[in-house]
Amino acid sequence: MRADGIKAGVLALQGAFREHREVLDALGVDSTEVRIPEQLAGLDCLFLPGGESTTMGKLLRTSGLLEPIAARVRDGLPTFGTCAGLILLAREVRDGRADQPTFDALDIALRRNAYGTQVASFEAPLEIDGLVDAGLAADPFPGVFIRAPVVETVGPDVDVLSRYDGHPVLIRHARVWASTFHPELSGDLRIHQWFLREVTA
Repeated sequence: MRADGIKAGVLALQGAFREHREVLDALGVDSTEVRIPEQLAGLDCLFLPGGESTTMGKLLRTSGLLEPIAARVRDGLPTFGTCAGLILLAREVRDGRADQPTFDALDIALRRNAYGTQVASFEAPLEIDGLVDAGLAADPFPGVFIRAPVVETVGPDVDVLSRYDGHPVLIRHARVWASTFHPELSGDLRIHQWFLREVTA
């Protein structure tokens, strides 16, 4: 799949934004790094990368991006958050700082770094519901978990597309998708392909 004509933004304040851009480049997607509000103009979708969620929250405020991104997400901009990006999209961060901002875009509650520290990072094969229906191979997806959050509860309107050890690890609600793992580090393009296909149909 190539996605010519799509303009994707990648939040580039901190974290694994370059890896998302590499995947988008491989898929033929025109992508831009977003560091200031003006760079949100004309985007068809937005990726929020993994990184350190507390640091990202502070940088969102100092860059002036917090409210503009929140408004675009509320208005229906297709958005995909991975790991720390998922934390930014959550309604409730149960072990977060009192001043930690979120976009309140997914009806989920989670705990940060619940799988352990950086040295406890791991990979696991994941069964992904819907890949075949999306015209993609059904092979297990290589999930890369790095200081990953654990989603503890999901609201009734949130679709759970994959679980690991009983916990949701890939979810979506309307045009907002999120994963606790890092598909951009897996070497497998299928989840990015699927998201782009669904939200730009």
